[in-house]
Amino acid sequence: MLTAGGNVLPQSAKYWNDLASDSLQKAITREQTLNTNKAKNVVFFVGDGMGITTVTAARILKGQLEGDHAEETHLEWDKFPSVALSKTYNTDRQVPDSAGTATAYFSGVKTKTAVIGQDDSAIKGDCKSSLNANVESVMISAQKSGKATGFVSTARVTHATPAALYAHSPHRDWECDCDIPQKETDIGCIDIAQQLITLGQDTQVIMGGGRMKMLPREAADPEYPKDSSKAGSRNDGRNLIDKWQAGKDKTNSKYVWNLEQFKDVNPLHDVGLCLFEPSHMQFECNRMNDVGGEPSLSEMVEKAIEILQKDKDGFFLMVEGNIYHAHHDGLAYHALHDTNAMDKAVAKAMSMTNEMETLFIVTADHGHVLSIGGAADRGSPILGRGGLMNDGLPFTTLSYANGPGGIEELNSFKSTGSRRNLTDTNTEAADFHHPALVPIDSETHGGEDVTIYANGPMSHLFHGVHEQHYIAHVVRYASGLNCHNGAPSTGPNSILALLLFSFVRKFID
Repeated sequence: MLTAGGNVLPQSAKYWNDLASDSLQKAITREQTLNTNKAKNVVFFVGDGMGITTVTAARILKGQLEGDHAEETHLEWDKFPSVALSKTYNTDRQVPDSAGTATAYFSGVKTKTAVIGQDDSAIKGDCKSSLNANVESVMISAQKSGKATGFVSTARVTHATPAALYAHSPHRDWECDCDIPQKETDIGCIDIAQQLITLGQDTQVIMGGGRMKMLPREAADPEYPKDSSKAGSRNDGRNLIDKWQAGKDKTNSKYVWNLEQFKDVNPLHDVGLCLFEPSHMQFECNRMNDVGGEPSLSEMVEKAIEILQKDKDGFFLMVEGNIYHAHHDGLAYHALHDTNAMDKAVAKAMSMTNEMETLFIVTADHGHVLSIGGAADRGSPILGRGGLMNDGLPFTTLSYANGPGGIEELNSFKSTGSRRNLTDTNTEAADFHHPALVPIDSETHGGEDVTIYANGPMSHLFHGVHEQHYIAHVVRYASGLNCHNGAPSTGPNSILALLLFSFVRKFID
């Protein structure tokens, strides 16, 4: 615990013993009261790029922002009773991308890098290879079972993670018809934005960025009408936002693109298509400076649940926190603040649902090459400096294995013969590039395992180290959803049939 001045107060043996005793009692109680209910609702949070180091650093930042705790602080998902690890590799890569990983945890089938909603027979960028490769996501399975569905993302709604919920494509970049080579279009492949309007037509809540992929080239963006770089990008002249509206009951549906309109959406009646940016939404710390204003991730989650929970059969909601773009830019400040924005969104969702009937999953698609190192004293600013190296220059507690910060280090070596001298640099500034070893324009993904945190019905099925596609199978089993990927159903009703089959087979043998 910290004093107002940031110094660590002495903590007695009793403090640590009481802390452990409380955790132990919770574990003992849990073992006696496992929640084996059928999950009426599923809330599936994806921290895109939220590796274990990011979680640790964001937790410390949260405590430091609160002023009286730091390393011992808890993020909301830290309190979940079930924790496991997920192996993130794609079928063709040790270090994965968001398309292959999202297909795994949403469909239950691992696949190649860049492939959306298709199995390993699909080849990146090859339409012909993908024509019979489609696999079904848990969101579509939930729709078929009568549940309300929706997704919220601070990325484009056609980007890899949300796209894996509703689309099938051998290339994640085929978000718009302008992105697909003509020869592949001629074979029959359809852009992801168009699939959102067709295959995703029964999705009640769609919130995120990505207007430009939905609008024709001649359409100026409503928020940036004079900026041609933010205008529509479609070559086919179609306005898919208009097409979405045409397929909905005008008295019970809304399309909104700014904060004021969003606040006017009536969750008691409306379903919504909400697109707040031409491309990705703003970083959390920048969103209120946005021209049209943007809701926070928590506000979007709150509105989404209010809309979806009206369905008596339950709902499926996916929430993506776009953490990885900040990492790619080498901006640890924004990555950690966006992680804490997701923490607030999880807290909001938990407060609105009943944990006895709602399965919560918080996980990541992959990590990034962020590290925490050095010999910083407890309570030191996590975005700050962690001591001096042998060269007499300070170094930051956080650093990257590669990225834009490496370019700045290289430039410093060229001009001064040494790395950057950060003595008088504000390393806690939003635009500070944390140091990196390898100089490249965009920091890369990490290939390490990521964490699965779970709470609610059947959450205890997450334990140990799992293949990433296992997550979708737990969702289907916990919710009683049928599997449509060529595998037997693993819902609660079918488990009795499997046990009976096993018994009869043993008797015959």
